[in-house]
Amino acid sequence: MTEERNWPGQQEGDFTIAGFQFASGETLDKLTLHYMTLGTPQHDADGNISNAVLLIHNTTGSSRTWLQPSLADALFGDGQPFDLKKYFVILPDMIGFGGSSKPSDGLRARFPNYRYDDMVVLTHRLLTEGLGIGQLKVLLGISMGGMLTWIYGAKYPDFMESLVPIASQPGPMSGRNWIQRRVSIEAIRNDPDWNNGDYETNPSRYVMTAPYSALLIQSVVRLQEKAPTREAGDALYRQLVERAQKGDANNRLYQVEASMDYDPSEGLDKIRARLLAINFADDELNPPQLGTMEPAIAGIPGARYVLVPASADTNGHYSTLLATLWAPHLSAFLG
Repeated sequence: MTEERNWPGQQEGDFTIAGFQFASGETLDKLTLHYMTLGTPQHDADGNISNAVLLIHNTTGSSRTWLQPSLADALFGDGQPFDLKKYFVILPDMIGFGGSSKPSDGLRARFPNYRYDDMVVLTHRLLTEGLGIGQLKVLLGISMGGMLTWIYGAKYPDFMESLVPIASQPGPMSGRNWIQRRVSIEAIRNDPDWNNGDYETNPSRYVMTAPYSALLIQSVVRLQEKAPTREAGDALYRQLVERAQKGDANNRLYQVEASMDYDPSEGLDKIRARLLAINFADDELNPPQLGTMEPAIAGIPGARYVLVPASADTNGHYSTLLATLWAPHLSAFLG
């Protein structure tokens, strides 16, 4: 696998908020948001940063997700969509992920119950209070990040020039998307070793069901290629279980539950930024046959929708991590 490279201007930092109150009414005395930046900020005549881009990661990722060669090598180089000679790119770890505050820091299941709206509010504070950003050129998110992009555009409609939600649906959490999340939630909460979140050793039994989510979002063609025999299927299953074992159960529980009240549909008419939505025809998490996208964007002036057709190169929902599949559409949109 290709090694991560250091990109121009690559830096990391932490932004701390005292006494943040979540939408649930719960508070956290000290909340930390970790972030990474690439490139160099440019300023307009009034001294405002004028070239900021925000990229939001997926539910299994962090800011470092964007440094994977399959993303970074198609996004940040010369002449690419977010050429670092032109853009100042901000990559936050959303709350509950990476180096940001999360249950495994010590509070375990006493950590406040955050939701997607809290994530958006916190990221806005990081940008405005922590980094002095008054407006974004582009806000782009993949998977969970795409869902947050829809919320962000409605909640702060004048804060960005362009929105690019990728691999998401602008409708309520429901159907197969929610049921597979509910399976994950119940598997953790009913693991005999979970102990209401107060475990010393990470619970081990819920991970036996963890591969189920991967089966529901990945291309069935790619899965068949990886597991053309029963023995290969068993090996792939064990690999997925081992991957799940490396994560913290409370962190994963909170990450999944954060999506439960997701529904940006009522706010879509507030979006004023230019919008490009990109989905994938073989993404079983956001299946195009539901017909959600077309009526949703019809009420957003000038909004565009690209459905990337299934091919030998796509991999269902995981196509989000293959920027060569969608970066040309992004480049055309940004001009």
